[in-house]
Amino acid sequence: MTVVALEQTAPVPGRSVDNIAELLGRARMALREGADIAVFPELAASGYVVDRAGVESSAQAVDGPLVNDLMAVAAAHEGLVAAGYCERDGDEYFNSVVLVGADGPLLNYRKLHLFDAEKEAFTPGDHLEVVATPYGVLGICVCYDLRFVETLRLLSLKGAEIVLAPAAWVGGFDADVPAEGLVQQAEAVLVQANLDQVAVVAVSQAGEHPGARTLGGSVAVDARGRLLAGPLSRREADRASAVVDLADVRAAQERSARIRPRADRRTDVYGVYDGKEIW
Repeated sequence: MTVVALEQTAPVPGRSVDNIAELLGRARMALREGADIAVFPELAASGYVVDRAGVESSAQAVDGPLVNDLMAVAAAHEGLVAAGYCERDGDEYFNSVVLVGADGPLLNYRKLHLFDAEKEAFTPGDHLEVVATPYGVLGICVCYDLRFVETLRLLSLKGAEIVLAPAAWVGGFDADVPAEGLVQQAEAVLVQANLDQVAVVAVSQAGEHPGARTLGGSVAVDARGRLLAGPLSRREADRASAVVDLADVRAAQERSARIRPRADRRTDVYGVYDGKEIW
C-alpha cells in the first residue's frame, strides 16, 4: 500500500518565498502524518506565472535551494515530495515537476505540452520517464499533458503504476465548468486511469489569480478508474490522502484470462498508422 497526500495549494505569483514556505510546511505535515508521497500542484513554488519576467524572477536550477530544502524534508520524514516549479537551465526555462527523496531528485520532469501563454515563457520538455521507488513505479505528467492520450499510455507502457499529475486547471476555454462535482479535467483522469491501468494522483492549484481562476477539484484515482480521494475544494487550498493498492494496480493491468488489454494491443497496425516505431 502507498499513501499519497494531495496537497492542493493556492500559490500567489510573485510571492515565491511565501509559496515555498507553505509548500515545505505542508510537506513536513503530510509525511509526518504517514504519507509516503506528498504531491503539490503545477508551479506550486512560483504560482502560475507565464510572463517571461515573472518566470525569470522565480526560476531556479534543479540543484537549487528548493530541491535542497525538499531533500531535507524527505530525509527527516522518510518519504518523497513532488512539486511544480519554474526551472532554469542555462538560458532556457521549463515548467517542471521535481520528485525528491532523501538523496536528491529521483525525476525532474519538464512539461511536454505547453498550454496557451506558456508557449511564450517556457521551452517544452522532450521525454517521459518512470522511476522505481519503494512506493511503486512512478511517472509524472503535468496538467495539459493529460489532454493527449499518448502521455499516460506511454508512461503506462514504460511500467508506471502511479502517475503523479500536478496541474493548474482552468475553465472557460472549451466547456462550461460545473458548479459541483468533478471538473471536466478530473472526469478525463478517471477514464484514462481505467484505460491505461494506472493509478493517477492529479493535484491542481485553486483560487483566484490575475486573469484566471484555477479550479481545484484535485482527485486520486485507482487503476480501474474509481475515485480514491476528492474532488477537493473548488475554490481554496485543501488537502486529503489516498491509499493506492499496488497489488490491485498490477491486477488491473493483467485484468483476466478473457480480457487482456495489454496483451491484445495491435502494435503491428499502430506502427504502420503512425509511421514510427514508438508503440
